[in-house]
Amino acid sequence: MRQPSGGSLITRDRYDAVLFDLDGVITNTASIHGACWKQMFDEYLRERGRRTGEAFRPFDPVADYRLHVDGKPRFDGVRDFLKSRGVHLPEGSQHDPPEAETVGGLGNRKNRLVTRAIEEKGVDAYEGSVRFIHQLRRHGWKVAVVSSSENCEAVLKAANVDGLFEVRIDGATVEAQHLAGKPAPDTFLIAARLLGVEPARAVVVEDALSGIEAGLAGKFGLVIGVARRDNAEELRRHGAHLVVNDLIELVD
Repeated sequence: MRQPSGGSLITRDRYDAVLFDLDGVITNTASIHGACWKQMFDEYLRERGRRTGEAFRPFDPVADYRLHVDGKPRFDGVRDFLKSRGVHLPEGSQHDPPEAETVGGLGNRKNRLVTRAIEEKGVDAYEGSVRFIHQLRRHGWKVAVVSSSENCEAVLKAANVDGLFEVRIDGATVEAQHLAGKPAPDTFLIAARLLGVEPARAVVVEDALSGIEAGLAGKFGLVIGVARRDNAEELRRHGAHLVVNDLIELVD
């Protein structure tokens, strides 16, 4: 069956708002996160292997990233990946130092790497995404950014797109309001509520499988997958109603 075109689906009479994921949708920071997850987990697993005699099997930046950490709050990502390797660590707390051998410590170790990478390398926004957001705003749409990252504000500012969104939901919001992270729909639902729209009248734009699942679980009217990693069919299998390679495809 031929996939419906974006123009035939994303119309103002059907929807009032668009909710965007950040990393991999608006900015190219998904690659930064992927590299930092790999560095953190490989360093930890290699050191753990020296202590325990366990064979070192590196973090796969494609399969492990996609299945266990992409789009999730970082402590959930730590927990889910380690579980896939049969490793169970104490939870610790979100305030654990990066050196701690806990879920909290490893999560903060990864966050330290991300913060350093953003400061050293900077952040670029995808031109097609920025043009699409400007088009939406010109036509009176409400727009929000919904990210699991606590670096969301810094990334938006570094990419010079922080003024484009009426609502920002990020890792700090998740922590403060005790929300479940993606694939639970909580972050998208609170963004829709703050924008004053019903989920059925809102569009979710995601590149992560967990984000697609969150959009579907929240019963949003349209869930768009962005196939940055040549994974269009996978996004469709997970339920995306429409898949594009870049949001420039949706610009008139």
